[in-house]
Amino acid sequence: MYAGVRALGLAVLAVWGAAAGKSPHTLLTARWDSLWYTRVADFGYGWEVTLPDGSVHSNLAFFPLLPWLERAVSAISPLSYADAGLVVSSVASLCAAGGIFAVADHLYGKKAGVCAVALWAVLPVGIVQSMAYSESLFTALAAWSLYAVMTGRWVTAGLLASLAGLTRPVGAAVVAAVWVTAALAAYRRRRAGERPVVVRRDWRVLLGVLLAPLGAAAYVLWVGHRTGDGLFGYLDVQKQWGNGFDGGYAFATFVAEKFTSVPGALAGIGLILGVAGVIWLYVVGVRQGQPPALLVYCGIVVVLALCASGYFGSKPRLLMPAFPLLLPLAVALARLRTSRSALILGGVAVVGAVYGAFWLHGSGPP
Repeated sequence: MYAGVRALGLAVLAVWGAAAGKSPHTLLTARWDSLWYTRVADFGYGWEVTLPDGSVHSNLAFFPLLPWLERAVSAISPLSYADAGLVVSSVASLCAAGGIFAVADHLYGKKAGVCAVALWAVLPVGIVQSMAYSESLFTALAAWSLYAVMTGRWVTAGLLASLAGLTRPVGAAVVAAVWVTAALAAYRRRRAGERPVVVRRDWRVLLGVLLAPLGAAAYVLWVGHRTGDGLFGYLDVQKQWGNGFDGGYAFATFVAEKFTSVPGALAGIGLILGVAGVIWLYVVGVRQGQPPALLVYCGIVVVLALCASGYFGSKPRLLMPAFPLLLPLAVALARLRTSRSALILGGVAVVGAVYGAFWLHGSGPP
């Protein structure tokens, strides 16, 4: 099902590209962030661009796991780094679908699991899952790490969280989910007056907790050492890109400015409704009793996406790893007849495929 939805998106992109005289392959592998990842794989770190305003865009802003995998796949195959990135992203998207299914199936059953995967596949920004971007890889690592947390596989959870931390800055959300769940488990045991559990199990929990932050910490410290700015080196790199955490002030200003014209006002209303929808889905997830690991992870991903300054057109893409937001909708779809839920998802898949092709043919990065 997941592969079919993504194939539909690629088919629409190919038809649109043929009509527009643009190569779908180029759109998927050689534009925007995918170019930066390819340059890291090809030349390593240290490549940068100085803009007319004097700001410097350094490839140190991009975490290393995807470029490492691109280099590894290219080394054992005839593929270029760009094509290797496409392969990595495609395989990772299937792994992400499996992880999302595992989480939803564990909580709400198989039908809800299939619906959750379908909803993630038909997202309007779902075309990114088929690009040489890091979202699919990160979502795969995050979903399986969260599943490991919920099923008590602490070492696996820690290892996957560490790898997620080598993939994107938001890997901190996976680390926090591991830490909070472990802390809550220890607190509950203590409140219950239980005797210490088996030493082997305690060591597994502790090892998972210690492993979780190693990936992100290693890269951030390495960047700080390379730039000579210590702990704040990576933040300085991101600041040059115009990225930072301002509590949502820049985004709110961006939305407010839309109301200076009638067409802009419609876009502003759409943005407000979209943000309200994200918050509503999170609240429903809380009421639904989602596990703390999912709530912590999803909450941090949402806050970092909505409350960070930077390129505002990328916010839907930055929200894509927040798949727990889709679980309330998946449960609702699972309660319908299969034919009705399939009809709904099929219609949304067509709309998402068309929007994805339109989006990639635009002037700005997704």
